[in-house]
Amino acid sequence: MTRYDILTAVPTAFHRDGTLDLEGSRAIFRFVGRSGNEGAFVLGTTGEFPAVDAGEFSVLVEAALAELAGRMRVIVHVGQPSAFEAVRLTSIARELGATEFAALTPYYLPATDDSIFEYYRAVSEAVGDGRLYVYIYPARSGNPVSPELLVRLAGLPNVVGAKISELSLDDIAAYRAAVPADFELYTGADRDLIAAVGVGAQGVVSGVSSVTPKPFRALADAGRARDAAAISAAQTAVDEVATLIGGDMARMKEAYRVLDVVDTHCRMAIAEPTDAERAEVARVVAAHS
Repeated sequence: MTRYDILTAVPTAFHRDGTLDLEGSRAIFRFVGRSGNEGAFVLGTTGEFPAVDAGEFSVLVEAALAELAGRMRVIVHVGQPSAFEAVRLTSIARELGATEFAALTPYYLPATDDSIFEYYRAVSEAVGDGRLYVYIYPARSGNPVSPELLVRLAGLPNVVGAKISELSLDDIAAYRAAVPADFELYTGADRDLIAAVGVGAQGVVSGVSSVTPKPFRALADAGRARDAAAISAAQTAVDEVATLIGGDMARMKEAYRVLDVVDTHCRMAIAEPTDAERAEVARVVAAHS
């Protein structure tokens, strides 16, 4: 059966001084848990993972599982520049009860296909009887994954799919043509749910759906029903929120303030919205909540 899964990429809450706001993060998890979406993708790009240390990673994973397990799938991102660090985070998350994981390719320094394969082999072993997704984001990692390499990675134990960010629909189609039929593909492009499913993906990992899940749910439901008019209307709404908020975590956090979920800030060097942008965030949140 064709799937239209929405996995919410969840922001991490920080205080204005940059310290972790664990209770604020719990509030975000609870809000996401009421979305009706199929899963949560925690401590990924939207969660500002490069700025989170191992101790904070542990308490955030524990909080995510406590607030979300039983309500939706929880996929914990463990990607790091080295296999050593990725395996360490995987072991922490697994001990806390995580069963689904994603790992960005090694990043910052160039990596060969063989070294990327060895990285994922180590993480796959650490996952044990869990499930692992390859996170392909060459615009940020600097390391691409060819269809041929993804086929090799799909042969590793427990590697069940891939999240693909800032690549084209043609790229997703090329992956689909190469990997086994049961290998799952998710686009990281918020607005591309219908288009990505059309070329063989199973859904989207969406940061914008963390604050405005309603139009995304409507789009998924319309896709399942194959209702062209409903797809068009929901797509227009998704396009509006994706255009304004997109992958901007500061604007997502402004939306949480508007929604009275939590007053939260970014730890990484992300510009705060202008007054005009705040007004626009308030407008679209009111329109699509």
